[in-house]
Amino acid sequence: MRRLLLPVLMVMALSAAAQTAPKIVYTEASDLTLTGKLMDTPNPYHRVDTVRFKGFTKSENNQVRNSAGIAVAFKTNAKNISVLTEYGDVGWPNNTGGFSARGYDLYIKRDGRWIWAGAGVSGDLTKPFNVISNMDGTMKECLLYLPILSEEYSVKIGVEEGAVLEAIPNPFRHRIGIFGSSFTHGISTSRAGMAYPDIFTRDTGLQLLSLGCSGNCKLQSYFADVLAAADVDAFIFDTFSNPSPEQIQERLFPFIEKVQAAHPGKPLIFQRTIYREWRNFNTGTAASEANRIAVVDSLMKIACKKYKDVYYIHPNASAPDHETTQDGTHPSDRGYQLWAQSIEKPVKKILRKYGIK
Repeated sequence: MRRLLLPVLMVMALSAAAQTAPKIVYTEASDLTLTGKLMDTPNPYHRVDTVRFKGFTKSENNQVRNSAGIAVAFKTNAKNISVLTEYGDVGWPNNTGGFSARGYDLYIKRDGRWIWAGAGVSGDLTKPFNVISNMDGTMKECLLYLPILSEEYSVKIGVEEGAVLEAIPNPFRHRIGIFGSSFTHGISTSRAGMAYPDIFTRDTGLQLLSLGCSGNCKLQSYFADVLAAADVDAFIFDTFSNPSPEQIQERLFPFIEKVQAAHPGKPLIFQRTIYREWRNFNTGTAASEANRIAVVDSLMKIACKKYKDVYYIHPNASAPDHETTQDGTHPSDRGYQLWAQSIEKPVKKILRKYGIK
């Protein structure tokens, strides 16, 4: 009798659990509020319309369709938040965490600050996963960062049936474009919201619109065409980390002139490339980086005198113990935090001159 009852009891228990499990209702993220987007695109999770803008290499074409720097802002009183994704191209890098490359990163506002709440990625990319569970059911303002090295066709945010899930106004102010290298893209971050432009935005409330393209930010004229078409109040550039000194000498002034022609009177803030920890003992890298910086310093001294509204600042992503790198080139999460902090004061000082506060 016991042998007969056991399977029956197990079926009854599973049936009861299925009946009590809440139904999940999904909302497309693009129907909420997207922050960090440089321009409108037919696919809302792309950063550039690659039908409209031409000239990109295959690699660049893929990268500008990555959702790096884009986040979804919403409010909810749900106890659990899940994400279901329809991916296009998916990134599987060696030097960047899966939560960052293909996953999601959730922040919730508490006492006026954005506090980390949850992160993750589904083990089966065709299935949903919970980014956070067991919350208290009170209304919360949320910010969900999208993957930095993947393309999405659909991003659905799920909450239990009956819970509120609504768009909120963009929690950040102004539109400040930022074009840069793998550093700006967020390579070597452990989570999708840990690139320095994201940290800067959360810390200051000033919205940076990221166009980081790992290995491919080389002052190309076709990228200047994209920036010229963007609706922005100012620009920040990390444009000296990828190109050779020869490319910088050839391209810098025409790049400035093209962007300025489309955005007269708006500040263009260029950043010196950061110290790469490979320089510590690799004499070849040390000499190459020193030469690149010397060339840039010389050219930017001329540029700041030749062009009105052009500025040059020096970021820092290193600590005295030199323990803020992931791979010798890219900072760790802590290094990116130091970078964001190092540029906050000079950037805000420059922007204030233009009424951007």
